[in-house]
Amino acid sequence: MRRQDDFAETGRQAVRQNIRGTMEFLQKFPPFNQMESAHLAFLVEHCVLRFYGAGDAILRPDSGPVEHFYIVKQGRVHGQRPHTARRGSETTFEITTGECFPLAALLGERATRTEHLAAEDTFCLLLDRSSFVRLFGLSPVFRDFALRGVSGLLDQVNQQVQARAAETLGAQYSLDTTLAELAVRAPVTCEPALPLRDAVRLMHDRQVGSVVVVDPTQRPLGIFTLHDLRRLVADPVTDPAVALTRPIAERMIPSPYALPPTASAFDAATAMTERHIAHVCLVQDERLLGVVSERDLFSLQRVDLVHLARTIRHAGRVETLAALRGDIRQLVDRMLAHGASSTQITHLITLLNDHTVCRVIELALEELGDPGLPFAWLSFGSEGRREQTLHTDQDNGLLFEAEGPVEAAEGRRRLLPLAERINQDLARCGFALCKGQIMAGNPQLCLSRQEWSRRFATFVREATPENLLGSSIFFDLRSIWGPPEGCEALRRQLLADVADNSAFQRLLAENALRQRPPVGRFRDFVVARKGAEKDTLDLKVQGLTPFVDGARLLALANGVDAVGTLERLRALVARDVIDEKDGAAYAEAYHFIQLIRMQQHQQQARQDLPYGNRLDPDSLNHLDRRILRESFRQAQRLQGSLALRYQL
Repeated sequence: MRRQDDFAETGRQAVRQNIRGTMEFLQKFPPFNQMESAHLAFLVEHCVLRFYGAGDAILRPDSGPVEHFYIVKQGRVHGQRPHTARRGSETTFEITTGECFPLAALLGERATRTEHLAAEDTFCLLLDRSSFVRLFGLSPVFRDFALRGVSGLLDQVNQQVQARAAETLGAQYSLDTTLAELAVRAPVTCEPALPLRDAVRLMHDRQVGSVVVVDPTQRPLGIFTLHDLRRLVADPVTDPAVALTRPIAERMIPSPYALPPTASAFDAATAMTERHIAHVCLVQDERLLGVVSERDLFSLQRVDLVHLARTIRHAGRVETLAALRGDIRQLVDRMLAHGASSTQITHLITLLNDHTVCRVIELALEELGDPGLPFAWLSFGSEGRREQTLHTDQDNGLLFEAEGPVEAAEGRRRLLPLAERINQDLARCGFALCKGQIMAGNPQLCLSRQEWSRRFATFVREATPENLLGSSIFFDLRSIWGPPEGCEALRRQLLADVADNSAFQRLLAENALRQRPPVGRFRDFVVARKGAEKDTLDLKVQGLTPFVDGARLLALANGVDAVGTLERLRALVARDVIDEKDGAAYAEAYHFIQLIRMQQHQQQARQDLPYGNRLDPDSLNHLDRRILRESFRQAQRLQGSLALRYQL
């Protein structure tokens, strides 16, 4: 009897040890690493372990509704679907250790649409459907993961990024805080007829930096700030004593900039930076609800962007601008800690770069003199799309008006010395000279509007696969400095030319398929095999470029005027060119690859290493590695849809 009891106890110990070992294994992987122990124990206790030999079918579309939830404990599983453009099947995804499937089919109580095959000898933990449903109800973490999939994993990544950045920056603050939360005091208002002296006294008594002029319905008509008062006092042609007796309506800034109370702190900081203002009104249904000032943002440590932009815009020397590049890197650190997305940060960097470019142009004009000919400074590529990181070079051009070839040649003669000087000064500020000479100082890129128009028409009409590689960058153009009308006319012409040219669209599609994402059929990642780049992949060329090229093609082909990649994707979803779920998946993937790239640039900057886009995927933790692989597969899906659409 004692021997039987000993055997039973040994068996119970073995079961407990097996459960502990399985729990320890699962706790290495999301979402299991965030589940409560009791919920994870429930999962393990109701799982069975099953072996599949290489090539065995685990799930088939013709097997009926899915009966189990699968977790790969060892090995690899491939998802196979019929090829969209030719006979046979293709591997559409790979599932490796710690990953699970098929959530969508389980939740939908249907069969899987993809055949799941063991790519090698594989062990899976199987949880039956009734236990899956019970766990779904028990564990909020598991339920959130089941419903949101990779989106939920991205939240974990963002939390990790914030935590790492906040270790050196102190407390975290959310850039998504709404303006309604920041505008804690009622706005100080007055009527248009109030004498300016009384309005200034009101500001002093209430200890505020602005007063909003409103009509009887509380609709904001204008704003007057302490900055406006200082400007009035310093005006040599104005008698302040007289001006103070006049109605405030004569001195207010009309139509003050406004945002809804649901807008974020980041929206306000960006608006202040772009528009060179210190106050934003909160307006809903044309009624003033509050005012957010620089001081409000400063109290929450979010004003760095506004102050840095102002410092750039008033820099007196190019050397000062060059020194401020380090402050931009520190600001990016803070933005990561405060929860900014990769898109917000690239927009921020581009915004500060725009200010730097504008100030470099102004300083060059002060030193070399006005050429006597209005011009617009054009940006192309990532700066044109507002997607710059700290690692950037120059892609710019210059546009001016001229009636004919003679006038154009004369204008170019006058403007080229200035353009060359601006290019050199930008290089001193950290914007590397373009190796392909895509710069305004190049006579071929210092053109009249008519010359630019002919060049763009030639791009479309006479494009070849070879010259398209060098010209596609021009299709993301934006005016940074000077009159914008010429640039806008070029964009309208380009959209019209591309929409009517199916042959050119096909060439763009071929170009969009040129850079393949670095995931292979039988390997985790496809990396370089030799040389200095051995065991690395290129986040920009292989990861971001497929999304950029694909979104650009579909936008141009469908008359979408947006320039940014994510703005193009949103517009394409709105026009039903891209499925809504596909558009969201592409955007999330693009976000994540850009985030990994920016983290790498930040680390390189801290270590005084040159910026680079090549990454060793083995340097990533399991969560980042898993989502990066899925993000590359989304790029593959986008390219597959383009190949099908254009029959390539």
